[in-house]
Amino acid sequence: MRGELVRKLTARGLATGGAVLAFLVVALTGATAWGLCLAVVALAATVWERRVRPGADNVAETALIAAGVLVGYARQLDAGFDPALAATALVLLGLVLLTGPLRQAGNLEIRAANLPVRAWVPQVAAVLGDAVAVLLGLLALAALAGLPAALALAATLLVGGAAAAVALDLARRRFRPSPTGSAVARALRRHQPEFVLHFSAPPGSEYQVTMWLPYLERIGRPFVVMVREPEFLATIAAATTAPVVYCPTTRSMDEVLVPSLRAAFYVNHGAKNSHCIRFTQLTHVQLHHGDSDKAPSANPVSAIFDRIFVAGEAAIDRYARAGIDIPAEKFVVVGRPQVEAIEVRSRPTRGLTNPTVLYTPTWTGHNADADYCSLPVAEPLLRRLLDRGATVILRAHPYTAQNPASARQLARLHDLLAADRARTGRAHLHGAAASKLTLTDCVNRADALVSDVSGVLSDWLYSGKPYAVTDMGTDGDRFVERFPLAAAGYVLRRDMANLDDVLTGLLDTDPLAEARWATRTRYLGDFPADSYAEVFLAAARRELDPAWTAPAQRTAVAAPSPSAT
Repeated sequence: MRGELVRKLTARGLATGGAVLAFLVVALTGATAWGLCLAVVALAATVWERRVRPGADNVAETALIAAGVLVGYARQLDAGFDPALAATALVLLGLVLLTGPLRQAGNLEIRAANLPVRAWVPQVAAVLGDAVAVLLGLLALAALAGLPAALALAATLLVGGAAAAVALDLARRRFRPSPTGSAVARALRRHQPEFVLHFSAPPGSEYQVTMWLPYLERIGRPFVVMVREPEFLATIAAATTAPVVYCPTTRSMDEVLVPSLRAAFYVNHGAKNSHCIRFTQLTHVQLHHGDSDKAPSANPVSAIFDRIFVAGEAAIDRYARAGIDIPAEKFVVVGRPQVEAIEVRSRPTRGLTNPTVLYTPTWTGHNADADYCSLPVAEPLLRRLLDRGATVILRAHPYTAQNPASARQLARLHDLLAADRARTGRAHLHGAAASKLTLTDCVNRADALVSDVSGVLSDWLYSGKPYAVTDMGTDGDRFVERFPLAAAGYVLRRDMANLDDVLTGLLDTDPLAEARWATRTRYLGDFPADSYAEVFLAAARRELDPAWTAPAQRTAVAAPSPSAT
C-alpha cells in the first residue's frame, strides 16, 4: 500500500505546487506566457489527482489556477476592462465553487450498466471537474493566442449550462422524488432478479467477482451485481450481461434490493457487507474468492452469514483450528468450481527434463502477520530453476505493484527471465504476457508449481501435479501445522538452504505423489470431474428455492449433485 500512498502524495504536491507556482509567475512576473503554460500543467496535475484520489477536493487549486489564467488573459489582451472577460470570471467562480458539491451529489445517485436506463446526470456530474479543467486549459491557450474574450465567455457559458442542468435535475430528485423510485429501481423490478452479488473492495479487486460471474450465470436465474465503489461499475459490467448497479448509500440499497430477491452472495469480508446483511428477508451466502490456509481465510466475520460455501472439509477444520465456533449447519461443501477446466494428471511424472514451472508469489498483505510474499528471496530460486533447464511462468499477485519494494523485486525477476530467454530461447512468460493467461491456462501449461501460501495452491492441487510452498516466516516445524496444505508439498525455507532438495523432490523423485490425492479430497471435495461445478450450482439453486429449508441440525456435508437430488 506504500506505493499507493506515494502516488497520492505526489499527485497532491504536483497539483498544489503547480497551482501556486502558475499564479505567482503570472501575477508577480512579466512571464505571462510561461505562467499560462504552467497553469495548463497544473490543471493536468489536478485531473491526475482526482484519478489517484477520487475524493480529492481541488477547489483551492482550481480557483488559484483560474485566477492566474484570467489575469494572464487580461494581460495578453491589454485592452483595459473587458465586460466579456469579467462575465467569464463570474461564471468561472460559480463553476469552481459548485463543481465539487455537484460531483458529490452525483456520486450519491444510483448508476447502472446492462439495464435499459440512461442516467446522464450522475455521469455528467462525475466529469464536471475534468470539464472545468479542460475549459481552463482552453482559456489559457486562447489567452496565448490572443483570441477575443467573447469566445472565452461562450465556452464558459456552455460548461456552465451543463452544470446548471445537472444542478436542477439533482434538486428535482431530492425535493420531488418519483413515487415509483428511480429509473434503475423500476428497471430492476421488471428484471425480477432472484439473487444479488454484493461487492465492496479496494481498487484492483474486481477479479474477486469476475472469477464467480460465469458460475452465477450458469445458475440459470436472473440476478444483479451490486457494487459499492464506482470504479468497479464499468469493469464488472464488461464481464457479464447481468445488470450491474452502483449503490453509494444504504438508502440507495433500499431501492435496488427489490422484492423478488431471495438471496445475497458475497465474495469477501468487506466492511460494507454489513449494509446488505441487515436485509433479513434474504439468505446471505459467503462464497469467498479463494481457498487457502492464510489467516484471513478463517475470518470470524464469516459467522454473520446464513451459509458459508466452502471448497472442502479442510476449510471447516480451518475455522475450528482458529478457535472460531460456527454451527456446522452453516457450512456447505461445494468444491471450487473454478478448477473444473484444470487438466488432471492422475499419474506422477518423475525425472522431468526441461520442465515448465509456474511461480506465483503473493503480495505482502495488510500487515506483517499476513505477509507470505517470497519476492525478496526469489532470485536464487529462479536462477536454480533456469540452471535445471526450466521454462518459468511468473504470475504475480494483482496487488504486487502497490508495494514499491515488491514492484522493484518483481522487475528484477522479469529482467532475469528476459535475459535468459534472449540467451536460450526458452519461452518464459511474465508481466503482461502472463497476465493475459487465466490461472487455469497457467496451471495446464506447467508441470510443477512453486507458490507462497495462497489460494493458488488449492486450485493447483486439483491438477494432481507436484508443488512447493515457500515458508517466509519463523515457524520452523510449526509451518505445516499452521498451513496443513504444505504437508502434501515440498516446503522451501526462507534462507533457501534446502533449495536443491526441494527441487529434486518437485521435479525428479516426487515422493509425496500419493499424499497429494488424499489432500486433494479434503481441500476440494470428492466430486466427479465431469460434473464438478454442478455441485456448486445445485447448492446455489437450493438457496433460491423458497420451499427448501435447512435441517435444524446436521453435519457439514457436500451439497448433492443434480443427479442425486
